[in-house]
Amino acid sequence: MRNNSPWLHQLNKEREPSKLAQDIETDVAVVGGGIAGVASAFFILRDTDKKVALLEGGLLGHGATGHNAGQIVSFLSRPLHDLAKEFKPEMVREAQKMMEEDAWELLDTMYTEAGLDISLSRFTGHFGFASKEHLLSLLEDNVLRKSLGLRLKEILIAEQAEFLEEVGKKYGGFFKIAPHSEILDRLETKKPEFIVCVSEQKGVMNSALFTERVAEYLLEKYPERFAVYEHTHIAKAALHENSAILDAETHAVTAERVILCTNGFDNITIFNKSGLDIDARFHHSLHAVVGYMSGYLEELNKPPTAISYFYEGLTGDDSSGNPYVYLTRRMYEYNENKHNLISIGGPDVSLDDRRKYEKDHEYPEWAKDEINKFVKEIYDTDPNKKIDYIFTWHGLMGYTNNKLRLIGAEPKNPVLLYNLGCNGVGILPSIFGGERIARLVKGEKLPASIFDPRVERAPRDQ
Repeated sequence: MRNNSPWLHQLNKEREPSKLAQDIETDVAVVGGGIAGVASAFFILRDTDKKVALLEGGLLGHGATGHNAGQIVSFLSRPLHDLAKEFKPEMVREAQKMMEEDAWELLDTMYTEAGLDISLSRFTGHFGFASKEHLLSLLEDNVLRKSLGLRLKEILIAEQAEFLEEVGKKYGGFFKIAPHSEILDRLETKKPEFIVCVSEQKGVMNSALFTERVAEYLLEKYPERFAVYEHTHIAKAALHENSAILDAETHAVTAERVILCTNGFDNITIFNKSGLDIDARFHHSLHAVVGYMSGYLEELNKPPTAISYFYEGLTGDDSSGNPYVYLTRRMYEYNENKHNLISIGGPDVSLDDRRKYEKDHEYPEWAKDEINKFVKEIYDTDPNKKIDYIFTWHGLMGYTNNKLRLIGAEPKNPVLLYNLGCNGVGILPSIFGGERIARLVKGEKLPASIFDPRVERAPRDQ
């Protein structure tokens, strides 16, 4: 089985990519042509007078952006109460506000200004849980949310849950009791183990198609200030005091600022003046995770949704030890007909050596079997229904050591900036990261953020 993404299937097959054919100079060089790179270019072009060159080693949107689950979520990749042990409360509050409010507004801005007509669905999605341990973490987050002035998450606990009286004594007012049937209905499952449901705003989109269309808009709107170069791999970045030189193998790119928007595994060597200190720290701060996904079509008779299932009997790992599987459903045009596309992901593997990943390697049968097991046990339990997985795909994701996106200037040389680190929740962070990067390029002095390469931290015992 081959790596066959439904998102790449919808891209413009007749588009002619342009490869770097000579040495160039630009104000800003953006390395990486996924959603993070295009979002960074969008806001820099809109909010400054800088010239921008977007450099992509393959094709626009064909990396992690074209090999994800297409799910838009508003949560950070670590519990809030865990972040509060490391960062000041106001920084945690601002970060969550970015995810729940600012990033959605910036996504709308990009859609509106680029005049996009591609599908974007927004709705109330759900998370299903089967253990008290997960529940306690959620409740602790709600306690912190109240103290920070953030909106509480809607947490439903089944009325027959064994631990209901226990958690009620400590967390009364931070959850609601609901009939078990209501929780199972929201989760679209009959599996009785799921006794907790959290509901919040989610969405679905084709981030690869979004990336392609926004890039086309930018080329048309800023023809004198924007250029895209595909099949242009950056092998080395030499950072000087006020500029950088990028080695594009046969040509060179000179820029005032460089923004890395890759997944972190493109084997770029970073020279900072006369040393390799940045290079070693950068590459040691990221690790690789390969996620596997499958998709099939069904009748267009249900609304879009996105549901995540945390359950001990499932395979899948969010790299913090919590097994889960995620499912999305959205309208999808295939062979000139409209269907619902059901996409499922969860199985993944960590790579000790990122060079072992090959984007064209065969999709493993074990991953398909694990996903099919989930479908039959949790979501579509008709034992006589044969499911045709017409899409099977995998993608390489960059996970930072602290599970937070890296957004900001390199402390040892601010010529280099970062907007990277998927951590499994890449779409919204890529977009608000792009806007934050643009403000830095513009010269704004921004308050410290939990996403900064270097931040002011609260003592752990505070």
